Formats: sequence, structure tokens, C-alpha cells
Amino acid sequence: MSTITIWWVAFIAIFIVVYFVDMFVTGHRKSEISVKTSLRWTGVWISVALLFGLAIYFFFPDNHTGENTSQIMGMKFIAGYLTEYSLSVDNLFVFIMIFSMMAIASHNQPKLLKMGILISIVLRILFILAGMSLVQRFEWIIYLFGIILVYTAVKMALSKEEDQVDPKSNILYRAASKIFPIYADEHSSKFIVKENGKTFITMILLCLLVIGSTDVLFAIDSIPAIIGVINEGASGILTHSEENFLAVSSNVFAVMGLVSLFFALKGIMGMFRFLKHGVCFILLFIGVKMLLGFFEPVAEFFHAHSWVSLAVIVFTLVASIVLSKVIAEEVEGENKASTEN
Repeated sequence: MSTITIWWVAFIAIFIVVYFVDMFVTGHRKSEISVKTSLRWTGVWISVALLFGLAIYFFFPDNHTGENTSQIMGMKFIAGYLTEYSLSVDNLFVFIMIFSMMAIASHNQPKLLKMGILISIVLRILFILAGMSLVQRFEWIIYLFGIILVYTAVKMALSKEEDQVDPKSNILYRAASKIFPIYADEHSSKFIVKENGKTFITMILLCLLVIGSTDVLFAIDSIPAIIGVINEGASGILTHSEENFLAVSSNVFAVMGLVSLFFALKGIMGMFRFLKHGVCFILLFIGVKMLLGFFEPVAEFFHAHSWVSLAVIVFTLVASIVLSKVIAEEVEGENKASTEN
């Protein structure tokens, strides 16, 4: 068995364990998980991902190039994981918005969330492998992906939160609601209901269609983002199988434990007020770096300093969370002062 196969087996085994533990923790409770418990489990899953990255950094064997393959792969895994995790958190915000706009009952939200995450995993794997294959065959596509990332960053920065998704304008929502009548009970936990010989679709089925189409958009965003991290300065250093492994594993780890994080985000959304701005900057940074890759000095710099991208991503995410906390506290303090006066 080859080395990369062993790492694939280890990754798949960890994913299966984490996924089912997370599903059990969030699915076998009579009441909603508290923010404190959700944060604790979220911390566990983040730790598992980072430990996997450290294991790659220290234990992945160097390949034929003579470069420090393990260190390069370890840093790229963590950089890719943090980038995709920030995109996944933004995805969860959209899910929360969809549930609110469609008035989905709280007892139905975990079920929809779990199915949405499974759809997201499948789509990301398929799209990323297709994207990696295209880049490996046609290197010029990397510049196209760079343009897409820059466009996505600018569009995301200029858009308002409420403009990100409108369930009733979704093409799948409109098509399904025209073909089948909608069941009157909005709290039903079934996708399809039959009454008096007539077939009805429920709100949670319509919500699943909206979530699924949203997953497609986020999966498309994941392609250039992860390729920009994994492929930078790695041409000729990492094999195609190693690049594919990093792209898929870092992406899938990024959606592990999102069910637990979902319950935490509903209670601490104020801590992430500026996360979207941080994600925009990260996407812009990766996109510009990809576009400037044809300049040899730029390519050589990132080749010799693989840690730079990781440092930028970590600093941006930490800064966005700190700013969210500090500015929120300042605003709260000003409001209190004005109330007392």
C-alpha cells in the first residue's frame, strides 16, 4: 500500500468517526444544544483538523523532489482548511438566514442542516477534483480562477446580508411550488405528505431545495479558493495525487462539525460581524496572488516562503473576530451611556 493511500485511509476513517459522533451529539437531545456545549464540540473538531495538519507536517514522507514535502503539505493543509472553514461559516450564516426567512421550525433545522452538509461534501469533492484536473491539464486556467476569486471577493464585499439569498426567487423553489401544492402545516417533519389521494410538498422540502442550490454556489467558490492555496508555488514540488489529497481533505475537514457550530453561531453571531470582510480579503489576496503568478519574482517568493499565505489567512481571521468583538463592545458601551444620560 502506497504512502498516499495510507493517508487517504486515515483521513476517511477520521471523517467517518467525526461525522457520526457529531450527528449523535446533535441528534440525540430533547432540547437544543447550548452555546457553551456547541462551542466546546466545535473546539474539539477544529483541534482534530489542526492535529491532522500537524501530523502531515511532521510525518508525511518527503517525495522525489528533495524538498521538505511534509512541511509544505502541512502548511498548505492548514491554510486551505482555514480558508474553507471561513467560507463554511459564511455558508452557515446563509443557512440561518434561509431558516429564518422560510420560518422553518427549530426541530426541523438540524435535519435539514445535516442533509445540507452531506450535499456540500459531495459537491465540493466532485467540483474540486474536476477543477484540480483542469489545472493540471491546462495551467492557464489558474488565471481564470484568479479572476473569479477577485470578482467573488468584490461582489461579496458590496452585497448586503439580506441580498445573499431570496428563497422565493430560487428557481428550484418556484418550479417545485408550481408543480405540487404546498402542505398547510409548516411544522411538518416530512418532505412529502399525501392526503385524500393528493400529494403535497412541505416547507422543509422547499427549504432543502434552496439549501442544495446554495451549496452548489459555495462549492463553486471552493474550487478557485482551495486551488489558489494548494497550487501556489507547488508546481513540480507536490505530485498530483498529493495536491488532490490536500484539496479534498482540507475541504472536507472544513465542513466537519458544522452542525455543532450552527447552534453556537445562533447565539454568538455578533462575534462574527466582520467575518465576511475577512473572507473577502482572503479571497482577494488569493485571487491577486494567482493572477500575479506569471511574474517569476512573485512565483519564486511564494515558492520560497510557503508560510506567508498561512500567516495572512490566520492574521485576517483573527483580526476580523477581534474587530467584531471590540467594535461591538464599543457600540454597546455608547448605547448604555446614551441611555443613562
